[in-house]
Amino acid sequence: MTDLIVFNVASNRYAMNIENVQRIVQATELTNIPNAHHYIDGMMSYEGKIIKILNFRKLIHAQTYEEELNTLFASLKEAHGDWVTALRVSLEKGTPFAKTLDPHACGLGKWIDSFTAYDDHVTEILSELIEYHSRLHVTGGVALDIYKKDVQEAQKILNVEIAEIYEHTMDTLDRFVKEMDVVANSLQKLIIYDNNGVLFAIKVDTIEDIAHVEESTLISADSEDDMSEFLDLDGVLDLDGLLINVIKTVRLPK
Repeated sequence: MTDLIVFNVASNRYAMNIENVQRIVQATELTNIPNAHHYIDGMMSYEGKIIKILNFRKLIHAQTYEEELNTLFASLKEAHGDWVTALRVSLEKGTPFAKTLDPHACGLGKWIDSFTAYDDHVTEILSELIEYHSRLHVTGGVALDIYKKDVQEAQKILNVEIAEIYEHTMDTLDRFVKEMDVVANSLQKLIIYDNNGVLFAIKVDTIEDIAHVEESTLISADSEDDMSEFLDLDGVLDLDGLLINVIKTVRLPK
């Protein structure tokens, strides 16, 4: 029986032997290393030692976490523009409003609810984003209720209050995006990894589980399937219908 830590990177699942893992910690602000290998994000202090941080996304040639978040936030901004447009149509033509008035049910709200900031500045911006985003949805609901009694008043709320709240929401979201490096670190995890006495951290998206598996359940992987000269795979594991790449070893680039 082997114990494996299962983690997620770029929507792909990987696992590594728990014996090689010293600890899992929150990603934090890193110190840059001049002329470091492209896969190395920087260095940090860990238990009195200076260790390097290996970016697993770069290792497997995946889109960076920051790029993925930027794409996500661009789509969330577009979705809220569509939300305001749909509200305007409802308040001008009297058609039913089909989008959500619950600030926790839209894409941005769900993402906000899943995010925890570890930086004071980001926390401050996040609090402001939560406030304006909630007010946007709530005020939209108020306008729809008033429309039943007073069409002109409802449209006034739309053109003045909601327009102002929407602008503030998008401006705050833009400020949030400017702190994307810090936001990404607030979401990612570091696996403190020991490769035959060489200690370093591996930056991953999320930690999912610890799996207890029989070695006989592994499906062998050909060496040509290895994605990098610094990453060797031991096989593929079918865990409850999910295919997981099992890592044999990870090496730190010079």
